[in-house]
Amino acid sequence: MTIAPVNSAAGSTDAVSLGRNRLAQNFDTFLTLLTTQMRNQDPLAPLDSNQFTAQLVQMTGVEQQLAANDLLKQLVANTGSDVGSAVNLIGKQVRVDSADAKLSGGKAQWNYHLDADTSDVKIEVLNSAGATVDVAAADAQQSKAGDHAYVWDGRGLSGQALPDGVYTLRITTRDASGASIAAGSVYLEGPVSAVERSGGDTLLTINGARAPLSSVIAVTQLPNTGASNSSSASDTSTPAGQTPASAA
Repeated sequence: MTIAPVNSAAGSTDAVSLGRNRLAQNFDTFLTLLTTQMRNQDPLAPLDSNQFTAQLVQMTGVEQQLAANDLLKQLVANTGSDVGSAVNLIGKQVRVDSADAKLSGGKAQWNYHLDADTSDVKIEVLNSAGATVDVAAADAQQSKAGDHAYVWDGRGLSGQALPDGVYTLRITTRDASGASIAAGSVYLEGPVSAVERSGGDTLLTINGARAPLSSVIAVTQLPNTGASNSSSASDTSTPAGQTPASAA
């Protein structure tokens, strides 16, 4: 005999739906019985209304509990899985499909990928309003197919230092004839330093810029430097029976 696997989530949903349907049916039946009994009650021996009121309050409480369960399940689905998985990314190197990077201390860095060799790569930096604040041309090496990094010093077209904030990189490529070709993609890469929930999305902080969890395209475990730090500390320790030079 074949036994079908049990899906706990589906089972819970079916149980809640079944409970709500039965509650609705019982509630309608209860109102029908209440109306019929009150309509046909003996005027000399009226029915006790307290009992009907207590039953009505009890059924209303059950209905509210089912609604609360639905809200709780939605809350867990929205926050539990996404934030839980995102927290595990803190301290790891990630690559996200985003053209935004934060300028801080006169430095902002992006990465871009070219699908094929090109003869002309135009690099533009845009501010939050979408205006171009700086333009550069990639050299021959940065115009070849593959991954490249672009570091911006935070200075605008006239050489002035621009304020810190989030800026966007735009890549435009042309072939030898001057025709526009596919530019590939721009992405942000770095360690995740923070996770937050905002506007219904789970956001990761990477090099000071925020990107949605859904834009992550690669994750890399950073090397553990604890062992090397430990060995360095042991190498600088003073052997037993000797006096440090600084103390001498």
